[in-house]
Amino acid sequence: MDISIQLPLDVDGFLRRECPHCEQQFKWHNGPANEEAEGHGPPPSYFCPHCGVPADHDSWWTHEQLDFIHGSASPAIMRSLQDELEQTFRRSKYISFKAEGDTPNVPVALVELDDMHIITSPCHAYEPIKVPDGSGPYHCLVCGSRFAV
Repeated sequence: MDISIQLPLDVDGFLRRECPHCEQQFKWHNGPANEEAEGHGPPPSYFCPHCGVPADHDSWWTHEQLDFIHGSASPAIMRSLQDELEQTFRRSKYISFKAEGDTPNVPVALVELDDMHIITSPCHAYEPIKVPDGSGPYHCLVCGSRFAV
């Protein structure tokens, strides 16, 4: 079963992220930010701009995004399970099954605020990030090098 869930981007095309270690939020660009970025593949892991600790690509969800993803997937999963059970028991003359009950509601869509400032690291300027304030110091998203703004 494939379920497509869209997360909102801000006006500049950035997606909110949260460090799995320090839990501070920032944003990275969703897709290549420019022509130079198109020539580079994704790094093996990303580094938190705040604490500098690396984590896998799929480790950066915010708590709100995870709640939204789970809440958005639940109704479709429940409908699929109910349909499967009804089909399975429809063939049986000894057992009857009728799916009843409330299917979870899809949560209200997330809204992405335009609340951060764009900065670029000197070592990997093709991978801009957004941070709550531009005072720093920060770490490069790609290599973890520390830099001042």
